[in-house]
Amino acid sequence: MSIDKARAYLAQWGMDGRVIEFETSSATVELAAQAAGTEPARIAKTLSFMIDGVPSLVVCAGDTRIDNRRFKDTFHTKPRMIARDQVEKLVGHGVGGVCPFGVNEGVRVYLDESLRRFETVFPAAGSSNSAIELTCDELDRVARPAAWVDICKDWER
Repeated sequence: MSIDKARAYLAQWGMDGRVIEFETSSATVELAAQAAGTEPARIAKTLSFMIDGVPSLVVCAGDTRIDNRRFKDTFHTKPRMIARDQVEKLVGHGVGGVCPFGVNEGVRVYLDESLRRFETVFPAAGSSNSAIELTCDELDRVARPAAWVDICKDWER
C-alpha cells in the first residue's frame, strides 16, 4: 500500500509518526483542506509530469496553476501530465495520494516557490486520505528535490 511506502520512507527522518490519516477523503485540494482544517493554499499538491521521458513530480501550493510558459522555459518542453492510469505504475503512488515520499527509483521531484510563503504545508502521504504537516525546510530535506522551481501562477508573490 502506498501509505506504507510513504510512512517507511519518512521513518528515515523519524517523521512516520506525523502522518495523519483522515476519516474522509483528502484526494483533492478542497477535500484535503477541509480534512486538515486549513486553507486550500497550504495543501501541497503534487502534480505528475513526463519531462524528457522521466516521471517527474512538481509539488506546489494548492491555490496555484502551472504556468505553461514558465514550465517550458524551465524544462525546455511543454507540460505533459502523466495519464491517470499510468501514475501509480510510473510514480509509485496512485492519483489522490501522489506525494514525493517513497516514490519509484528515478522519479524526479521539484518543489515550487509558491510553497515558501507558508510556515507549514500539507502534502499527501501516499493515500487518498492522508497528509503530513511539514515546514518547507523539512519538505526540502525529505523530498530531496532536484531543484526548487518557479513555474506556477495565480498566487501572490
